[in-house]
Amino acid sequence: MLIGAHVRDDDPLAAAAERGAEIVQFFLADPQGWKEPQPHPHAEALAASDVVTVVHSPYVVNVASPNNRIRIPSRKLVTQHAEAAAEVGAIGLVVHGGHVTKDEDPAVGVDNWRKFVERQAGEGGFAVPVFIENTAGGDNAMARKFDALARLWDAVGEFGVGFCLDTCHAFAAGEELVGVVERAKAITGRIDLVHLNNSRDEFDSARDRHANVEDGTIEPEVLAAVVAAAGAPVVVETPAEGQAADIAYLRAKA
Repeated sequence: MLIGAHVRDDDPLAAAAERGAEIVQFFLADPQGWKEPQPHPHAEALAASDVVTVVHSPYVVNVASPNNRIRIPSRKLVTQHAEAAAEVGAIGLVVHGGHVTKDEDPAVGVDNWRKFVERQAGEGGFAVPVFIENTAGGDNAMARKFDALARLWDAVGEFGVGFCLDTCHAFAAGEELVGVVERAKAITGRIDLVHLNNSRDEFDSARDRHANVEDGTIEPEVLAAVVAAAGAPVVVETPAEGQAADIAYLRAKA
């Protein structure tokens, strides 16, 4: 089982060595911006390394949006980041499920996701697998509550998209973590990546604030049980100063 961390993007391999990480996740561009990713200076070394890599798309991406000025650039950004992720040898690209606004029909967002992945499949697929991630807040989010996730997967599952389970997001969304892997797999049929994060806030808070594995409001043993049940690569997106300890804890429990 691969266990690692989300790290700085300037030198992911050095960051991996500092933490004892077997897998690293990083951004290839400003996570709050719309600019196309540029070639990574360590792309060749990353692709050749034994350290597994995964790329996270920018937070601004919202493939579900009915707003053309958001949805169309989001589609472009996902395809660009998938191509750039392939250049660093990444196993996948994490993309948040996105949302529609309070006055819009979530079914439109689901349909927008389907149109995107269906069209891309018809053009030969993405350069690396896309992992849709569950999110913490928003009543009209595509992948917050698992009933919404089920509606999304009914629309996109046939096109081979992957799933990234974030423990803090699920907890903040009001999804119990005991048995969460089994419930997620019953919907998606797969878990390709786990974002293993504790939460600074209480259950069902809708707040996406990560804590180190042994420091938050989720019992560490519950998080370790998620890792064991998922059987997928694990990335902690926790405060950097505690990531080495997070990885060591999870490895000892694996």
